[in-house]
Amino acid sequence: MNYLLKQLKHDYPFLKESDSTSLITVNHNLAVAFKNLFNHRGGYPRFKSRHCVRQSYTGHSTCKIEAKRRLKLPKLGSIRTSKTNQLKDYRIKRYTISHDPDGRYYISLNVETDIDELPRANRTVGIDAGLTDLAITSDGDKYATLNVNWLENQVANWQRKYSKRKNRAIVAVRQWNHDPNHLEQMGVNDYQNWQKARQQKARYQAKIANKRKDHLQKLTTDLVKNYDVIVIEDLRTKNLLHNHRLAKSISNASWYQFRTMLEYKCNWYGKRLIVVSSNNTSRFCSICGYNDGKKPLNIRAWTCPKCGTHHDRDINAAVNILNSGLKLLG
Repeated sequence: MNYLLKQLKHDYPFLKESDSTSLITVNHNLAVAFKNLFNHRGGYPRFKSRHCVRQSYTGHSTCKIEAKRRLKLPKLGSIRTSKTNQLKDYRIKRYTISHDPDGRYYISLNVETDIDELPRANRTVGIDAGLTDLAITSDGDKYATLNVNWLENQVANWQRKYSKRKNRAIVAVRQWNHDPNHLEQMGVNDYQNWQKARQQKARYQAKIANKRKDHLQKLTTDLVKNYDVIVIEDLRTKNLLHNHRLAKSISNASWYQFRTMLEYKCNWYGKRLIVVSSNNTSRFCSICGYNDGKKPLNIRAWTCPKCGTHHDRDINAAVNILNSGLKLLG
């Protein structure tokens, strides 16, 4: 559809205000979406309205770093950024500018660079994922799950305020428009109070997401630096979410994001990630291999009736995961 851009810019002058490469990128994404649809790899492409809460566009024009915190972009000119001086020696391939629900603007840069492999640590580890502790290693280390209870309470508080304020705005608009003495019609967007509550709620939600991502980044980087071979269990998070009593805790743990970060970091730094089945990792004794059967979640420690070894449930599972991974490694 690139050949239609010239005529579309003539019919819709507002398209000229955007970077031309961003329109080409949109056409490319649309072509890929329809190709995936015809190959039965996705659904029908959805139209992105300008009224969506999150707005963004991507371009691949030349970006110029002007100063420590200044970046020059096509159409926008010079903008104030953060830490762009670190990119002086890298080639910027494309950029994405987004406006999030919290009211802030962000720029994401795609750069091309070489990544050096980390030195060898000559250590292997098995990792068992949990809820109280996000990751338990076969060495006996436990990494706690991120605690965001205060922020979640703030989100719930502002959600209540947002619902009440918007409902009051809707009632006020209906009463105003119903009165024949009022010549001008009003809309819900004319009231700013509920929009402020929505933005404040979005900011607390963004804080939770940023804290969780930062916690996972530090944890996965520490594991990749200290171990050459990492063995994890293949958890089906989608199936586990069917347990409504634990669904919120499982979502807060972000097991899938934890695995994704380990995968690309091991690929970057020359380490190896092995995924094994999660079946019966808590039932078998890691010393003698005795199967003690299924145990409820409230039992966190048990003693093997065959060899008499006292096990921490999670550490024992991590050791079993490591042993399974070493068998696959040969």
